[in-house]
Amino acid sequence: MINELSKQLAREAMKQEILSPQEKLMEYESQEDKLFIGITREEQLLENRVALTPNSVMMLVSNGHRVIIERGAGKRSFYTDEEYAEAGAQVSEDKKEILKASIILKVAPPGIEEINMMPGDQMLISPLHMPLLTEEYIQALRTRRITAVAMEYLKDKHDSFPIVRILSEIAGLSAILTAAELLSVTSHGRGVLLGGIAGIPPAKVLILGAGVVGEFATKAALGLGASVRVFDNNIYKLMRLQNSVGVPLHTSVLNPKYLEYQLRSTDVVIGAIHSKTGRAPMVVSEDMVMRMKQGSVIVDVSIDQGGCFETSEITTHEHPTFIKHGVIHYCVPNIASKVPRTASSAISNIIAPLLLSTSEVRNIDEMLFANPGLRHGVYTYKGHLTNEYLSRRFNMKFTDINLLLTSSF
Repeated sequence: MINELSKQLAREAMKQEILSPQEKLMEYESQEDKLFIGITREEQLLENRVALTPNSVMMLVSNGHRVIIERGAGKRSFYTDEEYAEAGAQVSEDKKEILKASIILKVAPPGIEEINMMPGDQMLISPLHMPLLTEEYIQALRTRRITAVAMEYLKDKHDSFPIVRILSEIAGLSAILTAAELLSVTSHGRGVLLGGIAGIPPAKVLILGAGVVGEFATKAALGLGASVRVFDNNIYKLMRLQNSVGVPLHTSVLNPKYLEYQLRSTDVVIGAIHSKTGRAPMVVSEDMVMRMKQGSVIVDVSIDQGGCFETSEITTHEHPTFIKHGVIHYCVPNIASKVPRTASSAISNIIAPLLLSTSEVRNIDEMLFANPGLRHGVYTYKGHLTNEYLSRRFNMKFTDINLLLTSSF
């Protein structure tokens, strides 16, 4: 009886000894499948935003993912290093260490020097500023075999662009508030109050584009009492905007003759035309700008896609305006960075759930294959250029991302 009991105990001990290493191995493999996310401090274009807020970091870390962030990355959005550390992020001063992460998040395009610091075969999620894009930049990504994803081309399950949508809401509101300030004589404007007062007509505002930027710019301008006219070639967008605003609006298609006629008497023009694939269409020529009133204002929100005014040139928050043909031009591509805390929260609320939804996959290929919306934003993939517009612009070979992914499985 005692011998039988001893044999049974020995068998149980042997079973535990065999199973124990397997349990540890499974735990190790599970940890390997988790995401490693790096966030560097933004230094381009006086960028004030950060890709993830402490609350989003806490959500990712609590799901077993690792987040490393450069010291001071959230300072301009009024998030402290202590808040990130308390949320579970590793705060580091070593940019090289951060750029070793498998997924790099940025709210401004990385510089060439940052790309060259990356070991390669990683995913980069950042905006794609068309006016500043160079062949050298694309080649650097291809050399490092970086899978680069443009934030503005990410799609959700409803086939819309969530990052563009939320930042467009901010940009539309900010564009009107900025224009109102630029009309003052202290900003070399015409000295016109945007809303007007009793006995004096309000300022005239032209909005090019009836998308999200146009919608929120229209609401803000009407709220301040301005006289608003909206142009767009999509009649359904104009109808939707009319219904959304709830008041009669002066709307028109982008007829060049009628547009030029309206430009001559306008005080403010907001460029809010977005392209789904490449450069924004240029709808206002330099000749049209020359016929505008002295001291009038152009706010080109489309500048991040090249701008819809022929006279537009990219500016920064440090030097946001220039005057050409007597017209004040405001062409800051990251206009939402004027309100960085709000904008950072908006971006973070989209990026963090996106990462969580694809976190069960084992590698970047599976992540892209499982998420068509993420795949739509890819413009370079492991040495290949996958954006057709960029291939034409830089005369480089284009390869469809879907073919590349299919061949890798």
